Order: sequence, then structure tokens, then C-alpha cells
Amino acid sequence: MANDNNATGSVLLAFVLGAAAGAAVALLYAPASGAETRRKLAARAREGKDKVEEFVERHRDDLASAVERGRETFDKVRKEFV
Repeated sequence: MANDNNATGSVLLAFVLGAAAGAAVALLYAPASGAETRRKLAARAREGKDKVEEFVERHRDDLASAVERGRETFDKVRKEFV
């Protein structure tokens, strides 16, 4: 079950990052002045940062436990080879 949560989180994060990249590309190709485009990009960057912070906050425990499991696995494998 934990793997399903991690996979879902990974897919969600990939979707959010892809959407942000797509929005940035769309703004670059939109017919607007440079100042207007920079303003829009800055606003989108702030929105993306807020969404990532919100995602991390919601999934902080999941992320922390994944990091801890990774450390434990690394230590276990390292001890097998030493």
C-alpha cells in the first residue's frame, strides 16, 4: 500500500511540473511584450513554488519515511559488502 502512495505522489509531482513547464513555454510563445511575459512567468513561478510547498507539507511524513527507508536499505546493503 505504501508503494501505491509513493507512486501516486510521483505521478502527481510529475504532472504538476509538466503543467508548469507547459505554461512557461506557452507564455514564451504568446504575443506579449517582454515585460508582460516576465511578469506572467514570475507569477507562474510563485504559484508553482506555492504548489510544491503545499505538496511537500501534505506529504512530509511520507517523504520522511521514504528517506528513512532509503537510508536503512543503503546501510543494510553497505554492511553486506563490507
